[in-house]
Order: sequence, then C-alpha cells, then structure tokens
Amino acid sequence: MEKFSLYKQASEQWQKAADFFELDRDVRTVLSEPKNEISINFPVRMDNHELRLFRGHRIQHNNILGPFKGGIRFHPMVNHDEVKALAVWMTFKCALVGVPFGGAKGGVTVDPRELSSGELMRLTRRFTHALGSNIGPEYDIPAPDAGTNAKTMAIIMDTFMNAQNTANRNAQRHVVTGKTLTVGGSLGREKATGQGVVYTLQSWAQENKVDLSKCTFSVQGYGNVGFHSANILESLGAKMIAVQDHTGSIYNPNGISTEDLKNFNLSGNPIIEYQESEVIAEHEFFALPVDIMIPAALEGQINESNADAIKAKVIVEGANGPTTSKAEEILLHKGITILPDLLANSGGVTVSYFEWAQNKTSSQWPLEEVDRKLKIIMDQAYAQTSHIAKDMKTDLRTASYIVALKRLSYAYQERGIFP
Repeated sequence: MEKFSLYKQASEQWQKAADFFELDRDVRTVLSEPKNEISINFPVRMDNHELRLFRGHRIQHNNILGPFKGGIRFHPMVNHDEVKALAVWMTFKCALVGVPFGGAKGGVTVDPRELSSGELMRLTRRFTHALGSNIGPEYDIPAPDAGTNAKTMAIIMDTFMNAQNTANRNAQRHVVTGKTLTVGGSLGREKATGQGVVYTLQSWAQENKVDLSKCTFSVQGYGNVGFHSANILESLGAKMIAVQDHTGSIYNPNGISTEDLKNFNLSGNPIIEYQESEVIAEHEFFALPVDIMIPAALEGQINESNADAIKAKVIVEGANGPTTSKAEEILLHKGITILPDLLANSGGVTVSYFEWAQNKTSSQWPLEEVDRKLKIIMDQAYAQTSHIAKDMKTDLRTASYIVALKRLSYAYQERGIFP
C-alpha cells in the first residue's frame, strides 16, 4: 500500500485546478517544487542538564508575490513532507486573498506538552538561532501554528532581534506576526482565523439563503481556531452541539456553551469530563445530523473511514488539509458543500499581514478597523471563488486554486523568469 503523502495531496489539488485553464507550462514547473528546503538538527539543554537533539524544518515554497510567510508548529507528528505541503498551501492562500506574501512553513518534531517552560524557551531560541538569516522581516516571516502561540512568537522575535548587528533592533519586530499585543501584535490576530471561518460561512449562507441563527454545528479540534470559530458562530445564534479533540468526543443536543467549555479546558480538564454533555464514540461524532461541521484540528481528520457517515450540510475547513482527496469525492457525491481551507482559514494570514503593516509604520489599528478590513478581503475572496465555481462548473476548492493560480500566473507573465 502506497504511503500517504500530504505534499502529494496538495500538489494534486493545485494541478487539478491548473488543468482547468491550461496554466502556462513554465509557471507550473516553477510551482512544482519549493524554492528552498531547510532541515536542521539542533541541540537543547534539558532541565536535567542532558543534551537532546531536535529536528526542525523551514520550507520556502514561493515568493513571487512577496516575502515568504507561514506558521511554525511544534508537534510530535511534524515531518518534512507535512511542512512541504503546508508551505504550498500558504503560497496559494496568500495569492487567493491577495495579500503580498509568498508561502512558507516551519516546524519542530516535539510534543511541547512534555517540555517545561524553560525547555520550551531554549528550544525556541535554539531553533530560531539555527534558522539564522533564513528568516527576516522582509524575507520570511513566521507566525503561530499548532503547538505554538503568541509567546512563542515573542521569543522568536527577541532572539532574532538580539542577533542583529544594528542600532535600531526595534525596526525588526515584524520578523514574526501573531505576537502578544505588548511586543507589537495586532488586535484581532488571536481570533483572526476563526473570524475568517465565520465570515466565509456568512458569505455562503447569504448566497444560499441559510439562516445561521437556526443552525447547529460541531467542532473537531478545540484549540485557538476551533474555539474562536465556535464562539463567534454562537454569538450569531447558532448552537454548538458536539466537540471532539485528542481526548475524545462530547455531545449535548441542547447546546454546549463555547465559553464554559473553553474555561473548563483551560483549567486543565479534558473536554470528555465536561459535565454538561455526554461522551460519545468517534464514529458517532462524525455521524451527527448537524448543519455545519468545522474541522479545526490537524490534516486528514475527515477520511475514507468516516466521510460516508457525515450528515452535515456544509463543512468549513478551519484546519489545513483536514479532508483527504478520497473523502472529498465521497462528500461532494453526497451533495455536501466544502468551504475549503485555502479560503476559509485565510483570516489568520490576512490579519498577520495587517500586523506586519502596522509594525512597519509603528501604528496600531483599533479592533473594529481590523475586523472591517478582514471582512472586505474575505468577502471578495469568497465572491471570486464562488463566481469561478459557477462559471467553470467546478467545486469550491478547485475554484479557489484557480483564483490563486491566475494571480500567480499574471505575476510571472509580467515579471518573467530571471535571467
């Protein structure tokens, strides 16, 4: 049996779209492989004074539209193939929404929950130092991802700035985005991906005359993206009736409070011990008759083993690559709409761009301004994607890639290939 490759899945997705409008062969060739692939083995001194070797990656796929941009994840499943796929998706995500960035991604193979705060800080600093000039505020700008957060970004920024031979190190603070507000982060960045998920869902609902206030939904993965998507959707009147994370699945047909569950979880309790719900099996979670399903965990969670059981009317991909290609075929055949990751979770990189722009001008926008600008961009991206899907009679994922590929293709046509 052929080993599953996330990078192969990502490549097949955009190449399917490229076939739709006969993408220029030279552009297809350039996009077929990352520009740079960096893998690093670096030592970290642990609390018991022993040295432990960690492996990290930074894949820079394409920068025709602007500096490389992409998150850094700390997770035990991080590997070269995964990071490569995520970098490809970032290229197309940025092109789709029209922010002036290219695509990159990074990660370290580690379970951050097994490290002390001191070990985590030393790991972050050593990885940043090892990356050296492979990141930079005008070259490659990391952001948070699975297993990392605003504090991680502040440490990366501090490490990078202190390694610079310049009098004005503060001018380097836009080397990362997703930082804490104290050190230059943007209002609205923490909820940005979840906010984008809901803006995309609202655009779909308006187009299809669906009243979100009467909808039920389930969330798979209750981290940053899962919580904020659920919380914002709940504020619109929708009802969360099921949640699944790495500890298990819970269900309450009368609704689960998004805030209560978050606070319960933040107190160190697994969601399956939440008293206002019942524990259900994994296969039962996917088979629930919800209106909306939000996969917001890791890639490949919706696959051949559970796709046929799904009864949701629409799936909004908060995670990157949560649906395998075979599962997508099953879902589309059943008439289930998929609002693809390329579109639905692009709010994070969009507000990262806002943060980067604010840092460059030493300014901070009010939250209302951030949300307003984000909504404009998300609405435009949805409208373009929906138009292509109808015009070319294809699914929304393929349509989103077509929008992105056209933008990338125009850039290469206008700039040419050097020399």
